[in-house]
Amino acid sequence: MKATCLAILSVLPGLAFAASNPNVQVDGSTCRVVPLGGGQDDGPNILDAFSTCSSGATVVLDSYYVVNTVLITTGLQDVSVELSGTVQYTPNIAYWSPNSLYLTFQNATTYWFFSGDNLHLYGGGTIDGNGQVWWDYPNKTVGTAGGSSTTFARPVPLTVGNATNVVVENITQIGSPFWNNFVYQSQNVTYRNIHINTTSYSSNAAANSDGWDIYRSSYVTIEDSTINNDDDCVALKPNSTDIIVQNVYCNGSHGISVGSLGQYAGVTDIVANFFVNNVSMNNAENGARIKAFGGNPDPNSTAGGGLGYVKNVTFQNLQVYNVDYPIYLDQCYDTSASMCAEYPSNMTISDIHYINITGISSGNEGSVVAFLECSTECEDITATGTNLTSPSGNATYLCQNIATESQLDFGCRAPSSSSS
Repeated sequence: MKATCLAILSVLPGLAFAASNPNVQVDGSTCRVVPLGGGQDDGPNILDAFSTCSSGATVVLDSYYVVNTVLITTGLQDVSVELSGTVQYTPNIAYWSPNSLYLTFQNATTYWFFSGDNLHLYGGGTIDGNGQVWWDYPNKTVGTAGGSSTTFARPVPLTVGNATNVVVENITQIGSPFWNNFVYQSQNVTYRNIHINTTSYSSNAAANSDGWDIYRSSYVTIEDSTINNDDDCVALKPNSTDIIVQNVYCNGSHGISVGSLGQYAGVTDIVANFFVNNVSMNNAENGARIKAFGGNPDPNSTAGGGLGYVKNVTFQNLQVYNVDYPIYLDQCYDTSASMCAEYPSNMTISDIHYINITGISSGNEGSVVAFLECSTECEDITATGTNLTSPSGNATYLCQNIATESQLDFGCRAPSSSSS
């Protein structure tokens, strides 16, 4: 009898919640959110559903939802989210810019902070960031080196943050005002079969529309996905380790990027154990890209002077078409030549391997197909199976301060001062 009473009591919170909120239907361990309709904010009901179904449960989002409330869903344990409908954030810049959740690094903020352990987000649905209104907004401000700003904070549609053992799969993302995905201080996160389209329909570019940015996270895999955007396809921000990107199609991007790193003076940034395999890069600025700031004498600099290293990075089976720089390594990123000459980068770059990088450049950089420029010597840089052509003549490879130039399967010449 005692056990029976306990069992009844254990379901009473769910029953009471269902009775008090008809827009969250509770059936055992499943919470389905019923949209309000008429453009009303479904955010509070979505938060209620996560509060009720926060452990060993499933949250179902199978309709069209308008969201004008920051979604902070934390402390989740063994939760599945079936997103077969559409979550569309409102174009309410006056609300979102000051109220989206602030995540510090490069002034990133987010619409949705998805946090916990053993989480699964799936279902074939769509996350719509309503980005066009942000890109077209007059007098907008942007931050330093791909960041947002505190006065015009553009939210990330989905942040997996302070989380472990997460799978996000079979989701479409459109119209992000900023980065599409942010992996923030998390471990063991997999993205699979994600389709991203963040492109502008006006003359205003979809600024900083990275597919994924990874920060202070490890054991992250991104696979079997397509990205149409106007910035990095994938970007490894500081302290990203043991990352895999494979079987990915990128169009219109700035490349698969390590960095930017060394942005903040006195701060140590690390990227290590990064493996990229079978990536198709099309109509892009860069293919395989590594970018680190130069040095800076200002102890409070936010534009160079950081410390750290990049090591054990492999770009393998990268096919490029119409790409400005199929291979790009810059240890003076966003730093003037004179500044970098006087204050070389404090970021060391070593153990970098290019395997089977093939295809054709755009010709926008003349015949140059690879640019590898270090401000201090970069060690153990190798290339095998390179087969790159240019529509502007015989392929040219530019290298500076590459200690292991003999281990590259192409001949290099030094860049002129105007090449960078």
